[in-house]
Amino acid sequence: MAVVRAYDACKKESLMDTPQNIYDDPGFFAGYSRLRKNTLNYNVLLEQPAFRNLLPDLTGKAVLDLGCGFGDACETYLRLGAAAVVGIDISEKMLEVALLQDSSRRIEYHRMDMLSIAGMGRRFDIITSSLAVHYIENFSTLTDAVGQCLNPGGIFLFSQEHPLTTAPLHGVRFLDDESGCSTAYLLADYGRPGFRSVEWFIDGVEKYHRTFSEIIDALIAAGFSVEAMAEPLPDDATLKKCPRMYREFIKPSFLIVRARKLSSC
Repeated sequence: MAVVRAYDACKKESLMDTPQNIYDDPGFFAGYSRLRKNTLNYNVLLEQPAFRNLLPDLTGKAVLDLGCGFGDACETYLRLGAAAVVGIDISEKMLEVALLQDSSRRIEYHRMDMLSIAGMGRRFDIITSSLAVHYIENFSTLTDAVGQCLNPGGIFLFSQEHPLTTAPLHGVRFLDDESGCSTAYLLADYGRPGFRSVEWFIDGVEKYHRTFSEIIDALIAAGFSVEAMAEPLPDDATLKKCPRMYREFIKPSFLIVRARKLSSC
C-alpha cells in the first residue's frame, strides 16, 4: 500500500536548513500543474527522454526517487521491472496527486526532505532525481546522504537545471537580432555559486547555482565515479513540435549525470 508519512522539518534539521517548499504554494502549484498538462513542455520533449536513456536495467532493483513530484517516474520504474519503488517529496500537494495516480498501490511514498534519506535506514540499488537537486543548498550533503543509501556499485542518476542556466544573478537572458531571433546567451556570474531567487509562476523561487567542478568534486568526494553526462538537445522532430527549442543549441537547459558508487565505499 502506498503511504505518505508526515515529515517534521525540525526533527533532524533546523528550519533554516530545510529547502523552500515552493510546490505547496497555491499559485506556484496551479502554474506548475498547467505546465505539466501541456505535452509540449521541455520536460516531456527534452529532459525525460535523455534521462530515461541513462537509466540502468531496473529489473529486480530497489529504486528511490528524490523529489518524486506527481509520481510519474515511480510508475515508470515499476513498468520497467523494479522490484521496489520509493518516492519522496517535501510537497504535500504533489504527493496527494501521486497517491491518486498510484493505481498499482505498489509504490511507497514519504513526505520528507531529500537530505534526510539516510535516516530511513534503508539501502537501494538505484537513486534518481529529476530536476530537484538545484533546490538544495549543500550538494555535498546530498551526495553523502545518497552514498549512504546506495548499495556498493549502485547508481545515482540525476538531472538539474544546467549550470549556465542557474548562473546569472538576474535571470536568463538571450540576445536577439533585429528580427527577434536569439543569437547568443548572456552568461554572467558563473563563478559566483550560491543562492538565486528567480521568478517562475511566482516571485521568490529559491534555487542554488553551482559550477561543474563543484558538482563533480562533490560526487568524487562521496565515493562516486561519473559514468556519463548529457546536455540534451532537440532533434528535428522535436524542433517541429516546439520551434523555440532552437535556443537549446545556444545554451542548454539541462544537465544529466549518471554516477556509480564505488564498491570499496
